[in-house]
Amino acid sequence: MQDRIRIKSVEILSDDWAKLTKTTFDYRRSDGTWETQIRQTYDRGDGAVILPFDRGRSTVLLVRQFRYPAFVTGHPEPLIEACAGLLDDHDPETAIRKEAEEELGYRLRGIRRLYEPYMSPGSVTERLSFFTADYTPADRISDGGGSADEGEDIEVLEITLDEAMAQVRDGRIIDAKTIMLIQHLRLEALEHR
Repeated sequence: MQDRIRIKSVEILSDDWAKLTKTTFDYRRSDGTWETQIRQTYDRGDGAVILPFDRGRSTVLLVRQFRYPAFVTGHPEPLIEACAGLLDDHDPETAIRKEAEEELGYRLRGIRRLYEPYMSPGSVTERLSFFTADYTPADRISDGGGSADEGEDIEVLEITLDEAMAQVRDGRIIDAKTIMLIQHLRLEALEHR
């Protein structure tokens, strides 16, 4: 692709919590013609997400938290999500272990990396490392709830995998990363029957 893109200008529109950049470039199409395109990219760094699973009880750990972008677009309730966070200069596994302890209050075992997709590649640069892990009630080290000094106000939820699937189906769980992980665990459980 290097020979198909010629950057003409880069303008930083915002550099606060994340960086919003406007780029003008020439793009050589598949038919050989060149066209000028303008794109904005939102860069807040890469992240990681995890869905812990207690195989003996068939339960998962989720969080419920307020998300302003969902609220402002008409979703009045806090979202139910898998535990996630930015990497903050850590490798993905180290970052997600830290997030799980802060948000969920659990020290997880058997962490397994699944995949690293772009979640919205049309405008967001973030890649998200997906993980599952094992847990039992004995792995609990605190109440969780997140870090108050980071503005987090998180409720920890423990529900069955079947209930999580039901919440995906009826629209109570609408977060894409969470849906992907619930479906992954459900497929994995079906394979082991």
